[in-house]
Amino acid sequence: MGLAFGVTDHMKRMFLSGLAVFIAWTLIDTLVHRLLLQALYESTPAIWRPLAELDSVLIVAVTVFLIAVFITAYKALVRPKSLTCGLTLGALMGLALGASAGFGTYIHSPIPLVLAWCWFGLGTIKGLIAGVILGLLIVEERNG
Repeated sequence: MGLAFGVTDHMKRMFLSGLAVFIAWTLIDTLVHRLLLQALYESTPAIWRPLAELDSVLIVAVTVFLIAVFITAYKALVRPKSLTCGLTLGALMGLALGASAGFGTYIHSPIPLVLAWCWFGLGTIKGLIAGVILGLLIVEERNG
C-alpha cells in the first residue's frame, strides 16, 4: 500500500538499496585507496592529484550516477529479481567497470600494471556487492 505522497514500499526498497550500495562502495573505496593501495600511489606521485585537490562533489555525483545505472539495469532487465540474478548482473557490470577503470586507465596513463589489476578486481568486487544488495532488497512486486 502507498505511503504518504505516493511513496510505495518498492520505492523505499529501491532508495534503501541505493543508499546501501553507496555506503558499501564508499567504505570499500576508502579502505582500498587510502590504505591498501597507498604505497602504489606514493610510488608514482607525478600522475596523481594531491588529496586536497580531489573534487568530492564530482566523486559523489559519479558514484550516485553509477548506482542509478546499476539499479535501473536491475529493475529493467533482471527477471526474476533474486539474489542469484543480482549476483549475475553484479558480476557482469563489475567486470565491465573494473576492466574500464583498470585497464582502460592503463592503456592511456602510466599507472603500474599491478594497479590496473587491483582496480579491475576492485570494480568486480564492488559490482558483486551491489548485486547482492539489489538481489536482497529489490524483489518482485506481488499483485493481489
